[in-house]
Amino acid sequence: MLKEAIQEVRVFAPATVANVACGYDVLGFAIDAPGDEIVVRHCDKPGLHITAITGDEGKLPKNPEKNTAGVAALDLLRHLGMTDRGIEMEIHKKMPFGSGLGSSAASAVAGAYAVNYLIGEPLSKKQLLPFAMAGEASADGAWHADNVGPCLLGGIVFIRSNDELDVAQLPAPKNLWAAVVHPDIEVLTKVAREILPKDIPLVNATQQIGNLGGLLCGIIQEDYGLISRSIHDVIAEPRRQKLIPEFYKAKRAALAAGALGFSISGAGPSVFALCEGEETAKKVGDAISKVFSAIPLGNQIYVSKINPHGVHVVNEKKTK
Repeated sequence: MLKEAIQEVRVFAPATVANVACGYDVLGFAIDAPGDEIVVRHCDKPGLHITAITGDEGKLPKNPEKNTAGVAALDLLRHLGMTDRGIEMEIHKKMPFGSGLGSSAASAVAGAYAVNYLIGEPLSKKQLLPFAMAGEASADGAWHADNVGPCLLGGIVFIRSNDELDVAQLPAPKNLWAAVVHPDIEVLTKVAREILPKDIPLVNATQQIGNLGGLLCGIIQEDYGLISRSIHDVIAEPRRQKLIPEFYKAKRAALAAGALGFSISGAGPSVFALCEGEETAKKVGDAISKVFSAIPLGNQIYVSKINPHGVHVVNEKKTK
């Protein structure tokens, strides 16, 4: 009954690291920042209306049928038979486009979650997954949950099947930290996918499967040595590294500073390193940043534990 009395809610959806090196399209984790915020409120005019968008430099449409957050919310409302419900939505983009940090996924997740919360939470977080996926797919045409899953559910998420949306959360090691650095360039997911190999030699496939299995076991067993030996991508990284200036120099700097492993976040250009402990993660983030700054290329550092919560409510207003 309390949820029915809510007039307005603001939610935050965090950035995510997808692929995690050897887990192409099947593994991702959430970090604390950056992220997107969405505000939704009840209104008298029937239907969903996007009334304001900030932080997008005018790039995003206010038509909910053409906006990732709007598509996700509308898909949910259609499922519930509530398309006539009057709802206003504000979108506050607080992360860069084409960053490899799941920007479109964050908006889609926030849109579905905020509307679901506003109308009394008829669905669980996990039940919102297909609606958030529909929103993200409207942006890049791809159907993969390695950004949407961890953004929605939090933590480290493994996707057994993207088609079936069969996902599982893994317990994050207590002292596992991520150093994520976003250089100020844009890499479109479409371009990053087009340069991938169409056929993969059996030896590479076997190596990648072994690395992914080792990484999952290392995470579950809190075996940092096994995690370090397993964070290697022999399929996407060798092709995509050319899209990121001084990639291998940054990788060497990260490993020299103590990183367990280093790779590309999603389609790039953001890069990430997994580290044991906050102090090491900060050193690694600084080492990576210095490589980009020397080019010179502006960049932002985000040091975070694995975010266990995912999308969440920031504040809410109840009807008087």
